[in-house]
Amino acid sequence: MATLLALAFGWAYSMPPFRFKQNAWVGNLACGVSYETLAWITGAAVMLGGALPGPRILLLAVLYGIGAHGMLTLNDYKAIAGDQRMGIRSLPVQLGPRRAALVAAATISLPQFVVVALLYGWACRWPARPCGAAGIQLVMLAEFVARPVERALWYSAIGVPFSVLGMMVCALALRFAA
Repeated sequence: MATLLALAFGWAYSMPPFRFKQNAWVGNLACGVSYETLAWITGAAVMLGGALPGPRILLLAVLYGIGAHGMLTLNDYKAIAGDQRMGIRSLPVQLGPRRAALVAAATISLPQFVVVALLYGWACRWPARPCGAAGIQLVMLAEFVARPVERALWYSAIGVPFSVLGMMVCALALRFAA
């Protein structure tokens, strides 16, 4: 089911009549759901012997899918001129580079902060600390927002791994909490 859903998102991303990639709000969300949310759910289902994951895993899967939306926006900075010519409505084209960077920074960082709060609330304090330490991203995001066109690739290379680290620690926390 997850593979078919991801395949449908992939087709709809590029193929008429949908062509989600023509609008970053929809396209980035479709990719975030495919790359993160479905990956979390299917990975957890495999670890659970084929059972549907519980509400905690599903909630985290959705949060990390939202975070991926912001990360996908980073890719749009290298093609602003081409996107404008081709009618691709990436966030930097729709909002301008600075406002798109603010949206990307919010969609990258806010889900991570919610995850940290949830881990504390679920009495998973030891993993919440390294996930919170990924807050170093805020310093890097400030640099990206200040110069988004020049710093998008830099943040992709240096900042995004902190999000991935947070996801890995979070997954381990849920595994051991279970």
